[in-house]
Amino acid sequence: EWPYECGECGKGFSYRSNLVTHQRLHTGERPYECPQCQKRFQSSSNLLQHQRIHTEERPFLCPECGKGFKHNSNLIKHRHIHTGERPYQCATCGKRFQTSSHLLLHERIHTDERPFHCPDCGKGFKHNSTLITHRRIHTGERPYECPQCEKSFTSSSHLTRHQRSHQ
Repeated sequence: EWPYECGECGKGFSYRSNLVTHQRLHTGERPYECPQCQKRFQSSSNLLQHQRIHTEERPFLCPECGKGFKHNSNLIKHRHIHTGERPYQCATCGKRFQTSSHLLLHERIHTDERPFHCPDCGKGFKHNSTLITHRRIHTGERPYECPQCEKSFTSSSHLTRHQRSHQ
């Protein structure tokens, strides 16, 4: 039963309060403000979830190892470590993954999708982190510096390889 319907998109809700919160997506209204950083939210529950950033509260505890999480969804993902469960399966090769995001990254192996493009040269990359490292070719940025000789590098792996020369 969905007696409360959004006039904007037609989505139905069991409770009027859920409809009111949903309608804020369309209006952009954010009546709940964080007292620490003044960031605003559409619902009180989103504000409470956000406030854990400031308090470091981790109320969701793993019953196996006691590790705490700020969000229940992160605890659920973490528990796959203990159970070994890999519920997400690649339709192409059958390999299984603990998270949907890991499956998505894996699937780019089969499709050769390269959604991250360099604005300077147009080259495409499978991972945003690879694009960030690549862009240093164009910017000249070398953020990884050797503490022994002050030589700098575009990636941490290049610095690590260089540091072996000091041993």
